[in-house]
Amino acid sequence: MKTIIAASRNAHKIKEIETITAKFGMRVISRDEAGLPPEEIEETGATFEENSLLKARTICALSGQPTIADDSGLMVDYLDGAPGVYSARFAGEDQNDRRNNEKLLKLLDGVPQEQRTAKFVSVVSLVFPDGEELVARGECPGHMLTEYHGTGGFGYDPLFLPDGCEKTFAEMNAEEKNAVSHRARALAVLEELLQARKPQADM
Repeated sequence: MKTIIAASRNAHKIKEIETITAKFGMRVISRDEAGLPPEEIEETGATFEENSLLKARTICALSGQPTIADDSGLMVDYLDGAPGVYSARFAGEDQNDRRNNEKLLKLLDGVPQEQRTAKFVSVVSLVFPDGEELVARGECPGHMLTEYHGTGGFGYDPLFLPDGCEKTFAEMNAEEKNAVSHRARALAVLEELLQARKPQADM
């Protein structure tokens, strides 16, 4: 089985990714397991695609192994796509989930529900040492609520109600969220891309 290095240290995210890659004989390990330096990669890209590829290319160059990375965030239509790539640090470098959410609620104060449309976006990139790159994007559209609902999840999950659902991400269990989430959809696209390349020569 081939080994892929994940730019992420998130064990849950790695497990989610490996449910797809394992079908193609690819085991995923964290960059820590691979013995790579702990320094964070500065995300200087203007898009999720740029940041995802930046992380994957950097770790691939350091390790010489196939590398997978994702970049994700929230885009609110009323805010012209913000917070976007700055979702994790929306309230500043000393941010936390609560501060980010409070800033978002303040910016959307008084905005009617029909104008509170938004989407979560995830871009997963798989980069190979020979230069081959697979880029998969997944989106989950929905609306931003005016108050918190649910205590699970993380980030903006308590404020985001996916289209066609009666629960926010924070009210869903892992199985429910993974059935509709942006990352699940990106991984489904990645699976299609891997299936298309399966007959190719060994990596």
